[in-house]
Amino acid sequence: MQSPLNILTVEEYLEAEKSSDIRHEYVAGQVFAMAGASEEHNLIVCNIIAILRPHLRGSSCRAFVSDMKVKVKIRTANIFYYPDIIVTCDPEDKERYFKTRPNLIIEVLSNSTATTDKREKRINYQTIDSLKEYVLVYQNQMKVEVYRQDDQGNWSTEVLGKDDKLYLDSVDLTLTMADIYEDVIGELKIEN
Repeated sequence: MQSPLNILTVEEYLEAEKSSDIRHEYVAGQVFAMAGASEEHNLIVCNIIAILRPHLRGSSCRAFVSDMKVKVKIRTANIFYYPDIIVTCDPEDKERYFKTRPNLIIEVLSNSTATTDKREKRINYQTIDSLKEYVLVYQNQMKVEVYRQDDQGNWSTEVLGKDDKLYLDSVDLTLTMADIYEDVIGELKIEN
């Protein structure tokens, strides 16, 4: 893979990613290597997907983790991100290596990704017409931020703490904080 100073076409990027040992995100021709994830990060993703995947069974929705890209088009720029969890319910969302019509995206925040996930990615993801919820899960404290789009296209924010439940309207699923943070709870700073 080339350095961020070299501009790649979408086709070059997608082809290079197929054989790359590490994942890279793509922003308007530039590629950026993805850092590895912590134990807490992985446990949280596994906890959510362990409940989400069976819940979606038999529906038109499909859940993907970490290695599936989401393509975002901002004006003339193509962007490819690797969210921690994606759900797409659109049967026309058939690309093999990326999705374009997710209705739910979940990111687990780490120190190295929090700023990008909360600003750049949130703003870019919210341009996706199909997206109904963008969820940020903190790994160092029991806290979840939910960004929801209503039927008029307006976005609202909800911040959840240890005594709250996360209701995912886009897939009609409720998760408790104990569900999300199973096997991680003892290590967390508890905040409401």
